[in-house]
Amino acid sequence: MSWFKRDKAGINTATENKKEAPDGLWNKCPSCKKPLLNLEQIENNYVCQYCGYHLRIGSAAYFSIIFDNNEFTELFPTLSSGDPINFFDSKPYTERLKESQAKTGLVDAIRSGHGKIDGQELVIACMDFNFIGGSMGSVVGEKIARSIDYCIEHNIPFMLISKSGGARMMEAAFSLMQMAKTAAKLALLAKAKLPYVCLLTDPTTGGVTASYAMLGDINIAEPGALIGFAGPRVIKETIKKDLPKGFQTSEFILEHGFLDFIVDRRQLKEKVSTYLRLIK
Repeated sequence: MSWFKRDKAGINTATENKKEAPDGLWNKCPSCKKPLLNLEQIENNYVCQYCGYHLRIGSAAYFSIIFDNNEFTELFPTLSSGDPINFFDSKPYTERLKESQAKTGLVDAIRSGHGKIDGQELVIACMDFNFIGGSMGSVVGEKIARSIDYCIEHNIPFMLISKSGGARMMEAAFSLMQMAKTAAKLALLAKAKLPYVCLLTDPTTGGVTASYAMLGDINIAEPGALIGFAGPRVIKETIKKDLPKGFQTSEFILEHGFLDFIVDRRQLKEKVSTYLRLIK
């Protein structure tokens, strides 16, 4: 029967002549598992066109989404962590830092930039999860502190995009001190009557949630983001109870009053710009 036979007139490419698709051309949505073309992801601000899932992105992508024409001046780009306690686990901390810097092209887990959003001046500090899990070390705290000082000096609003696993254990107390340090700096920003916008993304946990990530004049989050202090497993083992469905998602936290609203990344620039115009 003909439909069981290969049509010799069709396209038959020899195995040695077949070409593989280039790496990075396609991606798969972690939620609906459908294939996503990389160019379409960029055009859609890295949101799945099928299910609306917000893919994890870093500072470079956020800056391109928010800043006009992706034009900005990076602030304090050379700050790099030391090794204050000579930490050694499976390898020295200094070696881990060098590996992360080489792998990601970043100096640490946060970048700060000064640019414009719909013509309005704005400084953004954005965390990068790819750098040691976006952990909060001394450089993260220092860049936030210096960014706030820069905002006060130049009378510019401040926005912080959080994406972190929490404090960086390799810096011990030096990491934990950044919680108080950044909170004190934000008090000075409030005293100067300058807006502070917090965007919580997936994931925002640990000491970051317990400090600057939840201290905004307006706290917003992306859909479906994991937001919390301790992990669900730790909490469940501590309270000995089953957790509610959707526990620690941005939708659950909004419902319980810890967020002002959830914003789709495709409307992020418009929402932040509108807020800045209203508050001025």
